[in-house]
Order: sequence, then structure tokens, then C-alpha cells
Amino acid sequence: KLLQTYSVFPNNEDSSDVVVQPYNSLLTLKRLARNVDCVIVLDNAALTRIVADRLHIQKPDISHTNQLVSTVLSASTTTLRYPSYMNNDLASMISPLIPVPKCHFISTAYTPFTSADADTTKVVRKTTVLDVMRRLLQPKNKMVSTTPTKSSCYMSILNIIQGDVEPTEVHKSLLRIRERQIAKFIPWGPASIQVALTKKSPYIQSQHKVSGLMMANHTSIAGLFGRTLVQYDRLRKRNAFLDLYRREQMFSDSLDEFDDSRETVIDLINEYRACEGKDYLQGGTGSAGGSPAV
Repeated sequence: KLLQTYSVFPNNEDSSDVVVQPYNSLLTLKRLARNVDCVIVLDNAALTRIVADRLHIQKPDISHTNQLVSTVLSASTTTLRYPSYMNNDLASMISPLIPVPKCHFISTAYTPFTSADADTTKVVRKTTVLDVMRRLLQPKNKMVSTTPTKSSCYMSILNIIQGDVEPTEVHKSLLRIRERQIAKFIPWGPASIQVALTKKSPYIQSQHKVSGLMMANHTSIAGLFGRTLVQYDRLRKRNAFLDLYRREQMFSDSLDEFDDSRETVIDLINEYRACEGKDYLQGGTGSAGGSPAV
């Protein structure tokens, strides 16, 4: 039995109306790290940016960001709902994406974006297989706000291409991407992009011939966890708003749950950083405590 979640992370780039957001995020991260096999990460900051910059909607609201989330949910399950000879069950989809069990947080990208409220004069029109696969690797189409460093790299990539596509087109596109060295992979694993071809839904009309979803395991996602940790440390340093938690039975005796959650997140960050090194398989694993290598 596999447990997969689609988790929308709060916008930790701007101030939040929920003052205890860093506490709640840290507690949730612990459970996602320990109890889930695969987490599809969506970020409110990135979703809002995509609605404004890619769909050119002047006054975005929650319905627009929810539409992006539903698009990812739908596209990521097409191979399960319209089975083919590959990727027709959850295990075969997520196992190649997660070479290290601890690093099971998957980022997503989608193209082309569409919406009934979008400015149709500015949306993407060119949707060849190569264009779609190239745009999936562009930061502006990713639904997670991360800032890759020089050492950041992909651990794995799965592209789900929807539409009437010939396998030869996919093969040529992969060769072009490899020649241009657009994607940087971990030094100790295979440098390949997996592709799953699937049909479009016969019940939904689409103005694009081809669309694509990228599900990728990238080490830069540790930066998202690092920002959560920094915000948590700022509040915890001053013991701010902790009375709200001491009223609950879990925290009535001590705040060890917070300390344990912090150690779990640090361990997760260090594990992702360690995966960037050439000596990872020789024992270059992340440490269990201390400060994260952010």
C-alpha cells in the first residue's frame, strides 16, 4: 500500500495572516517526511505567480489557483485513468521518481496553461512535443518557488505528455534536450527523462494539440523547507504564540514535538544536499541534527 499526497504549501515569501503558520508548517512537514511515500508539492506563491504572469489575469483569486491544482491532479492521474502498457499503476509511476526513500517530495510543472478568464491573445500557442518538453524545464512553469544553486540537480524526471503524439517525436525531442544539456542530473544516477504518453480526456475540449506535466525530484526543493525552518526559528526564539499550543494535550507537558519536528526537517534538508555530491553512494548522507546546509 502506497500513500501519496498533493500538498499545497503556504506562501512563505510574504507575511501571512496566520501568525502561527511556521509552527503548523513544521509540524506538517514532519508527518509528510515520516508517514508518506510520495508528496506532490504545490506552492501558493508559485501558483499565484503563474496566474498573474502566465495567464495574465489582472485580479487572480482562489478559484484560479484551485484550477491549476485541479489541472495537476487530473494530468498526473491520466495514465491511471486511461491505462497503457506503462505507468498504469501508482507504484510504477512513483518508484522511478524516488531513488532515495527519504527524498520523496516531488515538484511539478505544466504547460500550456489555460483558463476561461485568461487573456487569449497572450497564451501559448506553439505546442509541439519539443516545445512542451522544453518549457516544462523552465522555472516560470514550475509550481514550486525554489532558487536552484550551482550544485542543485534533478534526481529524476517523469514527463506525462497528453495528446496525439508519435513516439518518434518524443525520441527526437529527448535527443535535442540532451544535446543542449538543459537539465542537470545527480552525478551518481542515470541522467534520463522518462516519458509517459497518454490520451486526452474525450469529455473535455482543449485548444491545444499537446500538453504536458512534469513530475520531478529536484534537490532545490530543500530551499522551500529551509525557508519554513528560518521562519519557525524566528518565532521559537521569542517563544511567540506558544500558549495557543500548550492548551492542547500534545503540548501540555512539553514542546518536544516541535524540537523533534525541527530535527526531522533538518535531516530532510541535509539529505537533499548530500544527494548533490558524487560520494553520496559511498556514505555521504545528511546528518541528523545541527544546522541545515542551506
